[in-house]
This record gives sequence, structure tokens and C-alpha cells, in this order.
Amino acid sequence: MKTLCAFAFCLFFAATEGAAKQRHCTFRLHAQANPRDTEVFATSVRAQVSGKNVAIEKMPWISERDVIAFSAYRAANGTYGALLQLDEHGRVVLDTLSVERRGSLLFVFINGRPITELEIDKRVSDGKIYIPSGLTSADIELMKKDWRMIGQRKR
Repeated sequence: MKTLCAFAFCLFFAATEGAAKQRHCTFRLHAQANPRDTEVFATSVRAQVSGKNVAIEKMPWISERDVIAFSAYRAANGTYGALLQLDEHGRVVLDTLSVERRGSLLFVFINGRPITELEIDKRVSDGKIYIPSGLTSADIELMKKDWRMIGQRKR
């Protein structure tokens, strides 16, 4: 009985901890997958540039938990673009991806929507991801709730 009470007590605190860290904005960076991968590991999306169906890995390599700051700007097409600054974990993952997956594509999803695809053409070791356009003003407002602006002090 004591074990059951201790388990329930721990479960209660784990649930409140998870709810306290809930994010407003989601960010996912998925890598291009092998087209022969099964549905367990990959899914198909339509590439914006080529218009072809491309397999992407289901598990993201980088998420909103790896972003620490951003800078937004107005793009020429009326949407917004952003520069995302990653923490140390995200920087190492992006560096690794840019070396191991050169020539393939990365797919950026913000708040569940596909925003852009990025071709890996060189090593990226600075921990910054550039999103040229496709963000809405609502996306930017949600980003402000989760991340500081580049150049501001840490929260």
C-alpha cells in the first residue's frame, strides 16, 4: 500500500511538472529519410521546391526545446521569416546533420504546418537555422511567449 501511495505521489508531481513546461509554439526539424523505410520510421510529404513526394523521418532531430532565441523580420511575400538560435544540444545536432546528411533536405514544421525545406549544402556549426518566409504574425507572437529575441538577456 505504501508503494502504491508513493507511486501516485510521484505521478502527481510528474504530471504537474509536465504541464508547467508546456510550450506555446512548436518547432520540428525532420531529416529526409530513405524512401524504402517502413511507415514505422518514415512518412511521405510533398516537397515544396520539386513538388515530388519525399520520405521524411517521423522523429524530429531538433524541436522547440532546442531553441533559445529568435529574430523575426517581414518577408517580401507578406509573411514573416526568422533566424532561430539553438542551445548547445541543438547546435551539435545541427552540426552533425549538416556533415552526415550533406546533399539531402531538412523539413521545417512550425505549429504543425510545413514551413520550408532546407537543402544541406555546407556544414552549419553556428547553431542557427534560417527560415526565409512562411510564418504568420500569430506564429511570431507564439514564439515571443517561448523564446527571447536574439540580443536580449536570458530570461
